Amino acid sequence: MPGKNFLFTSESVSEGHPDKVCDRISDSIVDLYLSEDPFSRVACETLTTTNRIVLAGEVRGPGNITKSLIEETARAAVKDIGYEQDGFHWKNAAVDVYLHAQSADIAQGVDAAGNKDEGAGDQGIMFGYAVNETEVLMPAPIYYSHNILKALADARHSGAEKGLGPDSKSQVTLAYENGKPVRATSVVVSTQHNDDLDTETVREIVRNYVVDVLPDGWMCPEEEFYVNPTGKFVIGGPDGDAGLTGRKIIVDTYGGAAPHGGGAFSGKDPTKVDRSAAYASRYLAKNVVAAGLADRCCIQVSYAIGVSKPLSLYVDLYGTGKVNEDKLAKALMEVMDLSPRGIREHLGLNKPIYARTAAYGHFGRTPDADGGFSWEKTDLVDSLKSALS
Repeated sequence: MPGKNFLFTSESVSEGHPDKVCDRISDSIVDLYLSEDPFSRVACETLTTTNRIVLAGEVRGPGNITKSLIEETARAAVKDIGYEQDGFHWKNAAVDVYLHAQSADIAQGVDAAGNKDEGAGDQGIMFGYAVNETEVLMPAPIYYSHNILKALADARHSGAEKGLGPDSKSQVTLAYENGKPVRATSVVVSTQHNDDLDTETVREIVRNYVVDVLPDGWMCPEEEFYVNPTGKFVIGGPDGDAGLTGRKIIVDTYGGAAPHGGGAFSGKDPTKVDRSAAYASRYLAKNVVAAGLADRCCIQVSYAIGVSKPLSLYVDLYGTGKVNEDKLAKALMEVMDLSPRGIREHLGLNKPIYARTAAYGHFGRTPDADGGFSWEKTDLVDSLKSALS
């Protein structure tokens, strides 16, 4: 981010946003396959529109995973989100499944054979980022944008707010002074609601959650607090707008505060470096900042399809580093094997842990006991310090 004093904005979208519904369904299919065989291959894309769900892509896994089981899994995901509306209902929506066998040409490049290690599932560049603006080392605008929507969703699921629907969006603009966030200058929240709630009632419902999420004294001026600016948001979700897997890649990562390689995460098993190497890059960047080696850290890695070793590793500490960046890059390669196999094994990614990542960000989350969000651990701090000593 240029300069020391500036405004920066990030947005988030809820689990009920049409694109996020698709991400959730696609990741639920990944979890279905990995729960039966941890080495399954999945590339599942989902489209949703008015009372219709379409799944397409390539898979390789157990034969007992039938189309009917895939359909059942998709419906369960939609039900859990909370869609029981006339235009999009977990039980009544038509579900079309067009998943087929993985390409043999791709498989031969990815599979380990003889002296050949497992290769990357595709070419590409991936970025990881961390900054000491928040306790979870995430950029503050996306962190608060996610948390506002998560708080609203929790209240909806618990029954505390019965008038809200699953589809919502948030946008938070923060003022930075001397490079640090100090307050919100504007907050935008659009949330689906029942037809019997007027705009002012929705505004006051939302206000309580925004004030609770933002630090004390950070609430924006009243004239910059926007709730459902169009005035009404009853028709939402896939009934209001078609959804597709992988369209919210900036929401999924750092809210625009850091570069993005362009690859989406959801619907992909961990041999796909679009997902696994982005997780590894975040893991390394977070450990660099957690170790006190920099206030900000951005890491880029690149891969070629079928090749196991990364082609490059780049580190940018934005002038905040306490160590030489070239020396740090070498240390990072020492403390973690960044081959596709090395990443999967180090982070324990061959587990059904992905449906939970599909909304409210893949980063800045609390590691789970079953291995979910393992890339958010800071267990490399001592190894990094040792490698640099």
